[in-house]
Amino acid sequence: MDRANEAPIDRSKAVRDGASPSGTAGADFLQLDVREAPPGGLSDWLARRLRLAISDGRLPVGSRLPATRTLAAELRVSRGVVTDAYRRLGEDGHVAGRGRAGTVVVAAPARAPAPPRPPAPAGPPAPEEVFAAPPGPDVFDRLRAVPARLDLTPGTPDLAAFPRAAWQRAERRVLDGLVSSDLGYGDPRGAPALRLAVARWLARNRGVRVDPDEVLVVSGTAQAITLFAQVLHDEGVREMAVEDPGSLGARMHLNARGLATPPVPVDEGGIRVDALRATGVPAVLLTPAHQFPTGVVLGGDRRRALMRWAAGGGLVLEDDYDAEHRYDRPPVPALRSMLPDHVVYSGSVSKLLAPALRVGWVLAPPRYRDVLVDAKRYADLGNAVLPQLTLARLMESGELERHLRLVRGRHRRRRDAMVEAIRRHLPGAVVHGAAAGLHLTVVFDAPPRSSSGSPSVPPFTDTDLAAAALARGVKTHPLSWHAQRPSRPGLVLGYAARTAGEIGEAVAVLGAVVRETR
Repeated sequence: MDRANEAPIDRSKAVRDGASPSGTAGADFLQLDVREAPPGGLSDWLARRLRLAISDGRLPVGSRLPATRTLAAELRVSRGVVTDAYRRLGEDGHVAGRGRAGTVVVAAPARAPAPPRPPAPAGPPAPEEVFAAPPGPDVFDRLRAVPARLDLTPGTPDLAAFPRAAWQRAERRVLDGLVSSDLGYGDPRGAPALRLAVARWLARNRGVRVDPDEVLVVSGTAQAITLFAQVLHDEGVREMAVEDPGSLGARMHLNARGLATPPVPVDEGGIRVDALRATGVPAVLLTPAHQFPTGVVLGGDRRRALMRWAAGGGLVLEDDYDAEHRYDRPPVPALRSMLPDHVVYSGSVSKLLAPALRVGWVLAPPRYRDVLVDAKRYADLGNAVLPQLTLARLMESGELERHLRLVRGRHRRRRDAMVEAIRRHLPGAVVHGAAAGLHLTVVFDAPPRSSSGSPSVPPFTDTDLAAAALARGVKTHPLSWHAQRPSRPGLVLGYAARTAGEIGEAVAVLGAVVRETR
């Protein structure tokens, strides 16, 4: 007779095996509930449930079953019930005892053919599909999904240079010094240690003097733009001017929060403040230290004109893009240092260390601080605390400056390699933004004029170039993605994440594509 099958639930035995005599007799493992078992058939019921889980894949080959004592205690049954169920599965060849490794699933029973599965998700889009239509909200996701042998996507730093050893040391020291309460919910404004470190970093490197209490830690510049757009929209603002050409991604974040983005032209001096004034828009998003994508610096005359515009009630959202990565020009102060009451300043470590960290900061004039903190609180309750504390230690120890000096020299050499490759393989292309940053913008010859004197249709589009290059394994951004008004064809080429040899090879491919397209 099978005593395990016939035995009633032995509560005294379960208590000796570590279970409480009160509460529901069930286990998180496979959501087992002994109330489903027929009277006198516990072992048979358990064996059937385990066999079904092995058959349907919830317990794949290699899975380890709970120890008999543990499962019996959770189910509040005698240990013999579980032992007998395991024995039956072993006799069927489905499980085997592996000593200290426990009881392991070694084979699955045959099962009926599964019903037809829905079609598998489509693979990455074809290169021409990415560039066939005006870019939509998912365009960057689609572009990232396409494999490329030589990725010249702008905005990506040298991720191989991430200071892993320094980060690990800082993280260990942080963990060694934590008390239990530090692992709770943090201040939505950010960890005090990081706010202090950011304030000191900005004073040293960007000429911005700020109290740590004024710093709001966010998940990168993208969140800074999104939160402030939400705040403006809630105040009734419906437009924020943007540079043209200017970042497509930033424009998308503003549009997603209900703000229109009228374009304001950029020339060799930066944004044209006279054109900004003519729009009548109350706010503008700028990248004054290293304009994306042209790379120009907002000049002194334009800064003074912008100050006059702001004094009349204008508001600037300053994205301090690429400010630390400069090679052939002196540093320029942040606008926030000149216009503290009219500038919402944002920065991040995405270009300094890695976008994956998702850490940035915002400095806002007093009238916007509380509403921005509220927006951050209701978005996500604040950034993860442990990475903040690790970054703070990296900043305060001087490791971040050392890392910046290292990558600045490496980026300069890669910039030089790209400039030389463009000279060799793309003669006639005009290079912009070489003095700083992590990318170059190349603009191709202006189209010839027709007999009537008006510009004729260009012989190619930059989206055609980008699609043809991607088909050959080279990934770039067409300049037209980042422009709202018609412009000459061009490409935006990142160089920081590629070696000099890879850069030369990629630009050679671009040269071949341009020659064939023309």
